[in-house]
Amino acid sequence: MSDKKASNQMWGGRFASGPAAIMEAINASIGYDRKLYAQDIRGSLAHSEMLAKTGIISADDSKKIADGLGTILKEIEDGKFAFSTKLEDIHMNIEARLAELIGPAAGRLHTARSRNDQVAVDFRLWVKDEFHRVAEALKGLIAAFVERAEEHAGTVMPGFTHLQTAQPVTFGHHCLAYAEMFARDLSRVRDAIERMDESPLGAAALAGTGFPIDRHMTAKALGFREPTRNSLDSVSDRDYALEFLSIAAIAGTHLSRLAEEIVIWSTPQFGFVRLSDSFSTGSSIMPQKKNPDAAELVRAKTGRLNGHLIGLLTVMKGLPLTYSKDMQEDKEAVFDAAETLDLMLAAMTGMVRDLTVNAAAMRQAAGSGFSTATDLADWLVRELGIPFREAHHVTGRAVALAEEKKVGLEKLTLDDLKSIHDGITADIFSVLSVQNSVKSRQSFGGTAPAEVRRQVRYWKKRLAKA
Repeated sequence: MSDKKASNQMWGGRFASGPAAIMEAINASIGYDRKLYAQDIRGSLAHSEMLAKTGIISADDSKKIADGLGTILKEIEDGKFAFSTKLEDIHMNIEARLAELIGPAAGRLHTARSRNDQVAVDFRLWVKDEFHRVAEALKGLIAAFVERAEEHAGTVMPGFTHLQTAQPVTFGHHCLAYAEMFARDLSRVRDAIERMDESPLGAAALAGTGFPIDRHMTAKALGFREPTRNSLDSVSDRDYALEFLSIAAIAGTHLSRLAEEIVIWSTPQFGFVRLSDSFSTGSSIMPQKKNPDAAELVRAKTGRLNGHLIGLLTVMKGLPLTYSKDMQEDKEAVFDAAETLDLMLAAMTGMVRDLTVNAAAMRQAAGSGFSTATDLADWLVRELGIPFREAHHVTGRAVALAEEKKVGLEKLTLDDLKSIHDGITADIFSVLSVQNSVKSRQSFGGTAPAEVRRQVRYWKKRLAKA
């Protein structure tokens, strides 16, 4: 079939001369929507089988269609399929090739179907498949954090607010904070799958069809919970694409925060962690450098995810019901976001598993900045019964004295502390070490090693059921 003939057949008599080159270029989507080939063939097979069962087409034509689609699937997977921009998109490319293979029977496949519901079901299937891949990747990343948390349940490090030393925590506790973040991402993925688990196939162009189709049959065949319930919404909905981009952007933000911490922690000034050579690069001029490029790229790629979300929101915001060609702009954003997120998750999982923790540097830093000052205030409230605001004031004076003497709080003498409040006893020193500080934080979800280990046990059980 010549390109001109294919174009004329597709556009019909009104456009007998075919679209101009510029129109062809702006209209064609085959350059990227070819990614939907497997989903398009799945949808066509389900549709053909349903048409035969309901008596709309013959069983013989349905078998020819199935055989032809099987041949096309193999051609595409073997790299032998000739895609044509003249045929606009993946749907018309496959249909044209099917006609070459099986003749007139191919023309019966599009009975009771439109490209509007066809692309809607293809894209839903693709996004649903990608959501499942993202879910598995998130589970792997969470598992990596749980492993590191168990290993470092008792490794003391500084906890920060405003990137200033606040209170001592454990590295295991810090790791589990990211497990919580990525578990929320996983929950969002599963919620989104539940919401989008409806098949739009059979909505046709926008109003449904007069043919006696069985939409429940095609929905079941394609692995959907049920068919959609409104034909107008079925072909105009792209919420599932927006949700994918939204979830990707939120997960990307979590990945970027983690990447930023790894960048900071791996500097000589912090020295908390060392990245493996697999996730670092050197400098072309400075031989001593070991750059956390993988983490920096994860941090940067979050901008792409955010941009794709804003882009598609902007495309969709002014569209009247139902389908408009603007919606063709949905796929490139989602395809790129999916590839980007997959890479980010894989890179970060590798970094978390491979990084070497410098426990000595963490422990030393944990005691800086008078990080046990809150423990001192709590002791004054608990042991002396004074109001917390007064204890806060007393502790502030103790910090000022320690600063003046250029020592840590634990290095002040009992006489020094009694000069600030005469009720203080030698028992105060039991709370001024970082080890005792973290050990005391045994509230549910706290940083105490015993509580971290309890949460690790919880996460192991949760992951086993995930």
